[in-house]
Amino acid sequence: MTEALKRDYQLCEELGRGRFGVVFKAIRNGDAFAVKSIDKRIADSGDSLDAQCLLTEPKILKLLGSHPNVVNLHDLYEDDDHLHMVLDLCDSPDLYRRVTLRVFSESEASSVMTQLLHAVAHCHSLGVAHRDIKPDNILFDGQERLRLADFGSAENFGEGEKMGGVVGTPYYVAPEVVAGREYGEKVDVWSCGVVLYIMLAGFPPFYGETAAEIFDAVLRANLRFPATVFNSLSAALKDLLRRMLCKDVSRRFSAEQVLNNHPFGLFSGKWKMGKLIWGCLGTGHPWITSAEEGARAVAD
Repeated sequence: MTEALKRDYQLCEELGRGRFGVVFKAIRNGDAFAVKSIDKRIADSGDSLDAQCLLTEPKILKLLGSHPNVVNLHDLYEDDDHLHMVLDLCDSPDLYRRVTLRVFSESEASSVMTQLLHAVAHCHSLGVAHRDIKPDNILFDGQERLRLADFGSAENFGEGEKMGGVVGTPYYVAPEVVAGREYGEKVDVWSCGVVLYIMLAGFPPFYGETAAEIFDAVLRANLRFPATVFNSLSAALKDLLRRMLCKDVSRRFSAEQVLNNHPFGLFSGKWKMGKLIWGCLGTGHPWITSAEEGARAVAD
């Protein structure tokens, strides 16, 4: 640990350990944080792509600044061997753990998806595509506020600029990525659509036993709504999923369109005094209107 880090923060128990480092809990002026300590020697000795991802994350987090639905970077310390990122502490179960235990109601899924799309829209407005949105990277802080995390695969893009490279996780990656084509930031909206489907169904929309089978299913993009699950869910919800999981990128909604475009917009909201104050745009998407109570419950 650098002397500056130990001077500024009281380092507490270890929270987790990974390939390249350790996460500790830290206290400063009574506030709790997570310190992600990366061993640069291990990173540099392995895959150069891994090392690049480790260096990308702090740069991206600095660019994104402070946002209530993104894991924020509070401080950054570096010495010869380690990189230490002081981040928001997210000590509630992540979305992956939650979806493995049960399916979500429409109102619960609306609450999660609205916050996630606010995070994604913020990233896109600053020219950042996350490129690896999945339940594992959707965290929750002590107030049950959603925090989008793990920006190691993120990339900057300019207006009208395309990205390349097969990046992401098989179930959540968009078809244009699998096809090896250049792509834009709407790959994140596709991933969000997969997350929404899984929250409600308990299984992914494009399934396979192997990565190759999953990629084939993603490329076909044959979106189905099995009656055993979706008969009890609203037509408005299924319409929203079709807008997000649209293979034709030109017709796929952007994050801002999902949030704001009547009648398919989710609740808009502004953060005030640490809480999300919800307001409906127009009459709102019928699915979101019916889910208002659940969204307000999470905000409170």
